[in-house]
Amino acid sequence: MAELADENQSARDHAAGGTERDLEGATVSDLNRVLVLAGGMSPEHEVSLRSGRRVVESLRRLGVEAQTADADSVLLDTLAADPPQVVFPVLHGASGEDGAIRETLDLVGVPYVGAPPQSCRMAFAKPTAKSLVAARGIAVPRGVALPRTVFSDLGAKALLERVIATLGLPLFVKPDQGGSAFGATAVDDAAALSSALVSCFAYSSTALIEQRVSGTEISVGVLDLGDGPFALPAVEIVPDGGVYDYAARYTAGKTEFFCPARLPEDVAAAAAHAAITAHQALGLRDVSRTDLIVDRDGRVCFLEANVAPGMTETSTLPLAVEAAGLDFAVVCRDLAHQALLRA
Repeated sequence: MAELADENQSARDHAAGGTERDLEGATVSDLNRVLVLAGGMSPEHEVSLRSGRRVVESLRRLGVEAQTADADSVLLDTLAADPPQVVFPVLHGASGEDGAIRETLDLVGVPYVGAPPQSCRMAFAKPTAKSLVAARGIAVPRGVALPRTVFSDLGAKALLERVIATLGLPLFVKPDQGGSAFGATAVDDAAALSSALVSCFAYSSTALIEQRVSGTEISVGVLDLGDGPFALPAVEIVPDGGVYDYAARYTAGKTEFFCPARLPEDVAAAAAHAAITAHQALGLRDVSRTDLIVDRDGRVCFLEANVAPGMTETSTLPLAVEAAGLDFAVVCRDLAHQALLRA
């Protein structure tokens, strides 16, 4: 773990000092037009717009012409009529993170920041992501993924009883896809499980029911600015009231963040290792955020990975970028530059 920490520090130092370097004959000065995709049709629409505004303002601060566009019926016409050098997607939720938009950008031939479509699909499907990350030796909560139809086909009462008998209590119920804690509910007793599933099924046809791990909730961002992925400092999340729901995530003052997280050095290194492992196991690219929980024994447990991390003033990735001694605007520019080089 010490070697991993040293490697991460070296990567951060290189990233901080090498943003103006010449890469394959092209420099960041060649980047001058970026289109930021924000909004979308998911419940995370408003969060996406806030993320988009911050990325645009950051790029403009460095002299990059940046505009926003939504993923709507005129997007393809916009890309055809005035193609940008690079698209920077900050669309959250379905279509923004399930690979559909990136598949479309590949069809159009416009380079973009972030993971390719197939990797987005794997990360967006939480049960699939858990399986792939667990296969790399990272701990995951024990759980089951059950579609809504199975409860009517097999009988809800008997199935709920079997879930509790197998997984025990407390539990955590969340949609198998999506983010921002929509449809996610902590379950402390058997009577609450049924209503938690009703809430979950409002956002997805399949529920992921997991053993609830008690401990310290953290998120770890991963960047790759051209020299391989490195982990940013872990962000410890302490929501007011104990539940990191939508309001706690996006209302200033509702959650207290500690960055770097208040973790022993070996646990922090294990968290960095878990985030980089998830990034690589899912085939992610450029930027990702992994949500983890550290249990009372110091074991790091994978919860989920995000291919389009929030970029708002209360989002954890920008906090981690600042804690690493990096300039958020420069990071945004360099991520866009990486996409330009791939073209």
